[in-house]
Amino acid sequence: MIVVDTNVIAYLFLGGEKTSQARVTFQKDPQWAAPILWRSEFRNVLAMYLRRRQLGLPDALELVAEAESLLDGSEYRVDSGQILNLVSTSPCSAYDCEFVALAQELGVPLVTSDAQLLKSFPQVAVALDAF
Repeated sequence: MIVVDTNVIAYLFLGGEKTSQARVTFQKDPQWAAPILWRSEFRNVLAMYLRRRQLGLPDALELVAEAESLLDGSEYRVDSGQILNLVSTSPCSAYDCEFVALAQELGVPLVTSDAQLLKSFPQVAVALDAF
């Protein structure tokens, strides 16, 4: 099991420069986990694609259903105190710290391409291209 941030989930489902890396990561470890927050973040990514007319509504609905199916049973609530503790010791947002806190709680790596997370939490964050 690994924790993945929303960008990695988006790379898997939406074509882009890091899609192949996300697919390799999924092949290496298909048991992905994320805090419940990922849903709102992923919907926001899809909203951007819809507004730019890079994706139609039927496709967006299909992608969100596929992503939700992938993470079904692997979504977690994260302790607010742990998140705020991480925020107080790093420059990362509370949103990003949710992923870090979950990885720490589960004792698994957080796979991400976020440079700030990689720099701030090298003990838990692993680069997508290095996983």
